Amino acid sequence: MSRAEEIAFPTEEEPGGSSHGSEIDNNWHSGYKYSLKNIKELSRYIPLEGREKLLLRRIIKTYHMRIPLYYLSLIEDLSNPLDPIRRQCVPTIEELSEGVQETIDPLGEERTSPTSCLVHRYPDRVLLIVTSRCFMYCRHCTRKRLWKTNDFVPTLKDIEHAIRYIRGNRNIREVIISGGDPLTLPTERLDHILYSISSVKHIEVIRLGTRALVVLPQRIDECLCRALEKYENLWINTQFNHPREVTTEAIGACRELQRCGIPISNQSVLLRGVNDDPQVMIELCHRLQSIRVRPYYLFQCDPVIGSSHFRTSLFKGIEIIEKMLGHTSGMCIPTFVIDGIGGKGKVPLGPNHLVSASSKGVVLRNYNNEMFFYENPGE
Repeated sequence: MSRAEEIAFPTEEEPGGSSHGSEIDNNWHSGYKYSLKNIKELSRYIPLEGREKLLLRRIIKTYHMRIPLYYLSLIEDLSNPLDPIRRQCVPTIEELSEGVQETIDPLGEERTSPTSCLVHRYPDRVLLIVTSRCFMYCRHCTRKRLWKTNDFVPTLKDIEHAIRYIRGNRNIREVIISGGDPLTLPTERLDHILYSISSVKHIEVIRLGTRALVVLPQRIDECLCRALEKYENLWINTQFNHPREVTTEAIGACRELQRCGIPISNQSVLLRGVNDDPQVMIELCHRLQSIRVRPYYLFQCDPVIGSSHFRTSLFKGIEIIEKMLGHTSGMCIPTFVIDGIGGKGKVPLGPNHLVSASSKGVVLRNYNNEMFFYENPGE
């Protein structure tokens, strides 16, 4: 029996119980409805001690939990707290601790918001937050502040206010739709938002950030694809963090979007105990390349409150890129970036291959640690 067959949606007749046979199917509404949302539901699948249950309830009161049964089925050993899939979705006691550098809004998004749901950090692009809801609340999420209140979904009036701001600033050429996860919205509402943005003449590109491809790929249904394929300047950003997430279902969801002509880029987060290993990242990026998903960024985990157990040394990210360079295709190598605290923006980091420089030329170091002189052609 597969993991997906072991973990099934409860039936209406047996609320909270196991159904007969697998119901992890193409009905994303069921997948969302029957996600695990509290400790009582979680403890049916994962063994939890009494004190641990009390502490985890404290966490969930502040930082929501939602785990689709599809994603839960990717955990190889449900009793192993070190499983890389479990680490991303199941709350842990470590979230109650606060590191010295940790804040609830590490990227300073609130102070760079000209309207209630818009973040404007860079001159030519803005981030439109259309919901705080997610199919799964990732434990390393940089926007945990949005979970602290009831689910936040901007009204159409809020969205219109943001679009008026975009329309009035001709320097903006790109809009990134994010949240939460925009795909938790009804397809009709998402279509309305996309249409409103695309009607602004100086907008050249729309990007949509979603983890649905990873945590609930059933969301990529025919109705959604019909809505999205109308927008020829639309890109999808997603977040695969571990090779085990690249399942048959996830691949199928990617293929459906690609058939609509929508390119997909991946933005992994560097997470201790999940993907902080060069071989894991190489395997992940190879799998992504094979399904035409571009490895775009590898983010240093942001110092959001309760994330210390996920954060690695900066040098770990540089080491991973160093060990990928020359040992796999350049198309497989993401850019390792730090998102600057307080809204300073993304800063790429990588191995230093420039040993020395002069007007005559440079001394370079290649992936094999060989040094050589390269003449400067001059002006």
